[in-house]
Amino acid sequence: MSKIKISTTKGDITVRLYDETPLHRDNFLKLVEQGFFNGTLFHRVIKDFMIQGGDPDSKGAEANKQLGVGGPGYTVPAEFIYPQLFHKRGALSAARQGDEVNPNRESSGSQFYIVWGKVYKEQELKQLERQMAMQQEQSVFNRLVADHRTEILQLRRDRNQAGLMELQEKLVAETKAICKEQGEPKFTEEQVKAYTTVGGTPFLDNQYTVFGEVVEGLDVVEEIQKVATNASDRPKDDVSVNMELI
Repeated sequence: MSKIKISTTKGDITVRLYDETPLHRDNFLKLVEQGFFNGTLFHRVIKDFMIQGGDPDSKGAEANKQLGVGGPGYTVPAEFIYPQLFHKRGALSAARQGDEVNPNRESSGSQFYIVWGKVYKEQELKQLERQMAMQQEQSVFNRLVADHRTEILQLRRDRNQAGLMELQEKLVAETKAICKEQGEPKFTEEQVKAYTTVGGTPFLDNQYTVFGEVVEGLDVVEEIQKVATNASDRPKDDVSVNMELI
């Protein structure tokens, strides 16, 4: 079992890295052993959401410096172990670029966040399930459209509206069939229990790789997520980081 102590100016946080996500585990361990994170900041903090760090550009960064794009020069393939690993409070997850430039949802080589989130009511989770079902359909439909891009462009050039409508109906039907086969997104009993008692950020599930969790120092995470921040969500008083394997 791999454990890391994250020493901050607000106190110590101990995280356990999951063996189920070996690529992220091994990468994080390598960076810790190299001292990569030492002197970095929790550069992005959003109350009732999460605290984010791991940007090497944050070392000694001036107060007005824009942060959040630095890294070791590579990404880590996504490792979604869902629904087993999810965004409960205290989850350690990998930051990444958005889907529009990162369709495979590969993780930043170094940037990470620790979840705080909020406690949900069961009705709120049911509403999220409906939203996730809509997102699932949209994602499948977009993928099918991309697969038929050449055909769609030709139909548009030919101004073949009937052909476009026929193809659209076909793709909608295929989308419905694929989503039915995949099954509707549903939170497990474990997720519902965690999100309605402990809290977290369920809307991030299956979108970002969860690769560890806080085992000690959740009170420190709570303190950090409460700090005053500027317009860029950077703490007004730097929260610095050092890490070591324990």
